[in-house]
Order: sequence, then structure tokens, then C-alpha cells
Amino acid sequence: MRPRTLDEFIGQDHIMGQGRLLRRAIQADMLSSLIFAGPPGTGKTTLAMVIANTTRSRFASLNAVLSGVKEVRAEIETAREQMTLHGRRTILFVDEVHRWNKAQQDALLPWVENGTVILIGATTENPFFEVNAALVSRSRIFQLRPLSADELRRVVEHALADPVRGYGSLRVRLAADALDHLIAVADGDARSLLNALQLAVETGTAQFPPPHGTEIRVSLEAAEESIQRKALLYDREGDYHYDTISAFIKSLRGSDPDAALYWMARMVAAGEDPRYILRRMLISAAEDVGMADPNALQVVEAAARAYDRVGLPEGQFHLAQAALYLATCPKSNSALGYFDARAAVEKERSRDVPRHLRDASRDRQGFGHGEGYLYPHAYRDHWVAQAYLPRQLQGRLFYSPSQQGYEARIATEVQRRRELQLALVAEDADDQEILTFSPPDSERERWLLRAAAARSAVLHDIRERVLAAAELRRHERVLVAGVGADVLVWEALRRTPEGLVAALANDRAHAERISSQASRLEALQRPLVCLAGPSRLLPAPDCAESELWPDRFEALLGRNLLQKQSDRIAALTEIRALCTPGSGRVVLAETVAHAGSRLSELFGHALSTGQRRLLAEAERAVYEDASNPMVNWDLSDVRHWFDRAGLEQAGHEQIAHTSRRTVPPAELQRWLLDESGRLGAALRSRSDETDLQQMAATMIRALPAEGVDWKTTVAVVWGVVRA
Repeated sequence: MRPRTLDEFIGQDHIMGQGRLLRRAIQADMLSSLIFAGPPGTGKTTLAMVIANTTRSRFASLNAVLSGVKEVRAEIETAREQMTLHGRRTILFVDEVHRWNKAQQDALLPWVENGTVILIGATTENPFFEVNAALVSRSRIFQLRPLSADELRRVVEHALADPVRGYGSLRVRLAADALDHLIAVADGDARSLLNALQLAVETGTAQFPPPHGTEIRVSLEAAEESIQRKALLYDREGDYHYDTISAFIKSLRGSDPDAALYWMARMVAAGEDPRYILRRMLISAAEDVGMADPNALQVVEAAARAYDRVGLPEGQFHLAQAALYLATCPKSNSALGYFDARAAVEKERSRDVPRHLRDASRDRQGFGHGEGYLYPHAYRDHWVAQAYLPRQLQGRLFYSPSQQGYEARIATEVQRRRELQLALVAEDADDQEILTFSPPDSERERWLLRAAAARSAVLHDIRERVLAAAELRRHERVLVAGVGADVLVWEALRRTPEGLVAALANDRAHAERISSQASRLEALQRPLVCLAGPSRLLPAPDCAESELWPDRFEALLGRNLLQKQSDRIAALTEIRALCTPGSGRVVLAETVAHAGSRLSELFGHALSTGQRRLLAEAERAVYEDASNPMVNWDLSDVRHWFDRAGLEQAGHEQIAHTSRRTVPPAELQRWLLDESGRLGAALRSRSDETDLQQMAATMIRALPAEGVDWKTTVAVVWGVVRA
């Protein structure tokens, strides 16, 4: 009952339909080497027989399992003679071509290349993996699919109607439910269907062939006896294995518990090792669920241990429970950030471990390893901002928490801490104590200076108190400006999800840092970022986002916004003009430089009376300089400024923070001896270099290894714009 011509061939319309390449090639007898790949019973061998009945070329066939190199060479010799003597090509059909070893395939390859032999291979495996790559590259690959129910029905109808090769000459009555059963169990396999039909028809009567006119009835019961349930096609080394486990994992990842149970049941029914399935679920628990539900890994691990104790068949309950948990829990692949870090390691040159993170047990005395490290458990909430990445990678983000499950609960806190760390790393020395105005040393020492000062606690307090005073509403527009004000941007953005946050950056690096962090947000959720113009309160004219910039804001948040303004009243008047009359709020955090630590207080005990007096006089000259806007004010002046500018001061407070700070000797020496710094200039005007050198040496010897207690004071003031 096997089809012999193209017209009799049923199914595979995607390659054999009218006008398709393969059909045209067979009709024109212009075949090149072909490989048919597909499940059993889909027509691979039948298609080869159709070609044999159509072509004018010599047709020969081999079975890869039964034929060795000797048989291959014999066919090649015959093919060579046919080509030499008659100019006739040979089509060699090889069934189960994937079973050929390398020697057999290599023996055939030269003759396929020169056109003496046209190879037609049939395989149930993936030819790209199982067949010689050279043969594959010279062949067209056609994939055959299981036949549909309608196509199988046509196969049965054709077999019952054909009087020569079928049962058209007999009176066969096939019950509808019997036909449905045969088609369902055949599951796309035409060969199984025809074998079952033959068995049902030829055993449906006492003798076969029956007497003329005898009716043969094929009932559902007869059909059930004639066809057995097919064993699942499942090879642990083949495509079906990988395709099925792929479907299972993708169902887990896609949170489809029904599909996950189906594909897992299919694997177990086919004899897959449940331990292999559990291993794949352990991978999925980390890769696809990850931090969205850290408990998933424990559930799957517990299921794996339970299965080892229980085994089959009851162990299937543990498989099912693990699969259902993974399919229904929240998902996150944020652990893939590790591979971004791995790529950074492989692509970039090696980076030194920051000095404060190095092992202090060996080289602390000689090289200062471990100095400046801040022990997190000694701080509030067991956390303190400091750099843990190499300096060149500071600001690189590898982990991005999702908004799913457990990660949704920690995402905000992770982001807040990251913002504090980035703000601390980016802080410029000139926005803090007056003593840091001198030219900087190496970047590493500057970072050590900042990190050891533990200013993260100050930044946290500034952010919380400024935002508390601002009392932002969800829909309001907020302007953030000033030196180091990016620590305020992200919390303001979180508190105004339906509003707008605009950030004025004091330099291009500052703007790029904010924009880089904002790039992880959706476009509508990002802050507007512009470089500040000359007034520091309006965007620069060439800013791309200036067209979107509002004329008025409900709140203005500033950090050290007035620090270098010589005319504070004029600056506050301009601020008032940017805020909505009657309800606009202004909240400023300004460093009170003259209230911070002074060297005469920290090192006075080590100095002589004369040296101590000299240092104190120089510090008074610096901190009481009426011409220096950094130090020529205190909180009593703020009320006057606000009133003159049309602002109603609503409140103020001072944040005083003392932290352990490491002062590098080179930095201390610059403060005292460099005339370009204010303190150095004041000292030089009162003493000669020799005395100053002696004082610097004395203070350096007095530097404690664990650092000094350094005081920082920040004033937070807020008010409302008068109507």
C-alpha cells in the first residue's frame, strides 16, 4: 500500500506541494543530494521510492546498519561504471544514514563531490549533529513532519479504495469510532496506521481473502486490538531529548504549570532519569527564579533529596511539587549579572584591589593594606557606603533587581544604598571642609580620604531630612540643584511617580553620571538632566531637554547651592521666581564649614604652645574671613536672607556627625605647606618655612593609625514662597 508516484504521495505539503522545489526537482529529474529527516512513518523511505519510480538515473539502496565499507565501495564501483560507460548517474538511497561510521561516509564523499553519486539519506536524528559535516554541506536538508489527522484519514481512504494494492475489491466497513481510534493512536505515523488497518481487516474474517461478497466489519474493539499504544519516541542522545527538556524548562520559565507537568510527564513516561530532570530544575531555580524567590532553590533541593529516599513511583509527587513551585513562583534572571561581571573581567585588563579592601594581616605596616576600611557592623543598619569595586570600575552596575517577589521588596533599598555609594565616590573635595581646597593627591588617596570619613551616614541623613522637610506629593514637579545634589534626585523621583524631577548638574561628568543611572528607567520615568547655566539655577541654553523644562516647580531641593554665591539674597530671589507662589517649597542643605573639625583641635596635644597658637590664629583667619562665602555666615543669617528674598522660613536644623577619618600624611603636608590653599597661605604669612616644616613633621608623627575623629556639620533650612 506504499505510494509509488507523486500523485499518490500524501502529506508533507510544505516540501511536496504543487510548485515546491522538491516536487519540481523530482518531476524534472534534476535532483542533487538530499537528506530527509523526520520521525518514523512520515514518508522518508516512501519518498525515496517515489524518486526511484520517477528518475531515469540508476537507483540503488543501502541500509546503514547492515552495510559496511565493502558494500559502499561496491556500489561506488558500479556507479562509476554506469557513469563512464553509459553517462548515467546513480542515486544511492541510504536508510538510517546517521548510523554510518566515519569510514563509510568518507568512502562516499569524493563520489558525491564529483557528481557520480547522488545521495539520498534518511534519518530520524538531527543531520547537522549526526551526519558527516561534509555530506551535509553538499546536501539539501528536508524535514518531514508527522502527518495530520486529515492526512491520515486520506491514507486510510486511499488504502480502502485501491483495488490492486489496497482493499478496494473487498467490502470493508470501518466504523467511524474505529477509524478515529486508529488515527489517534498512530499519532502522525502513516506506517503504523496502515499496518494496523491491514491487521484489523485481514483478521476480521475467518479466512482471508474471504469469499466473494463477504462484508468485513472493523469495530472499535477490533481496532483497539490491532494497534498498540506507541512507545514514546525518546532518545536520550537525540533531538527529542533536548527538544522535550527545552520545552519543559521554557514552560517553567514562562510560568505555565500545565505545560510544565505535561512535558515532565512525557519525559518520565519515556524513561528519562528523574534525577536529570531535578538537576535541570535546580539550574532553573537559580537562573530563572533567582532572587525573586530565593526559597525556590531550597524547595527543589529538598525535592531532589526526597526523591533519592523515596524513588519511583511515589517520587513523582516530589517531581511534581518542585515543578509546580517553579512554574508558579515569581521570576527574575538578575543572576545573569554575574556573566556581565565575568565579561568585564575577561575583556578588561586586571584591576588592583582597592587598598582599604586588601588583607591587613600581612602588609598593613609596610604598605598600609586595609587602612581606611570601614567595618559595616559598626554602623547603623550594619551598612556604610564605601567603594568595593576597583576605582576604574566604580559606578559599573552588574546587578539590577527586578520588581518581582522578594526582589521587589529589596529593590528600593538596594538602589538607595547604591545611590549613596555613587554619590560618595563622586563627591568633590571642595564641597566639604575648607581644608580640602588644596590641589588633590592621587585618586586612590582621595577616595581613601572620603571613604574613611564615613560621609555615607551624613549623606543618608541629608537625604532623609531634606525630603522630609519638602513633603513632596506624588504629582509635583521638583528641581534638584547644587554641588553633589544627585544624592537627592532618586529619592525625589521615587516620591513623585506622577510628577517630574529635573536635575541641574554642575558639570558634564555630573550630568553623565545621573543620565547613566537613569538609563535603566523607562523614558517617562527618567529625570530631566541639564547642565546648569551661569546662574546655576537655570539650564544651559544648549541643553537638549531645556524645551521640556517647566517654568515653575512645586519644590526646589538644593545641596550646597549657596556655598559659592557672593550674593545669597539675589540667589534666593531667583530661586523664589522658579517656585509656585504661595505653595512652592525651598529646602537647602548647606555645609557649615566653620563648624567642622580644625587641625588645632585634633593635633594640639602634640604641638608646642607656640605652634598651637600659630595654627589656631591661621585657622581663625581662614574661618572668620568675611569675604569668603564659604565661611562668612551662620544659621542666624539665613532668616534674614529668606525674608529679603520673599521666602517664609519654616524651619531649620543642623546635622552634626563625627566619624573616623584617615588623613594621609601627604594630604596633611599640603594643607600646611601649600600656599595655594587658604590655610597654607595664612600660615606662611605668619611663619617661615622651616618652622612650618617642623610643625608638619610633628603632626604627621602624631597621626594615629586608626584615623582621627572628624566632625562634619550641615545646616538644613526650608521655607515657603510667599504669595
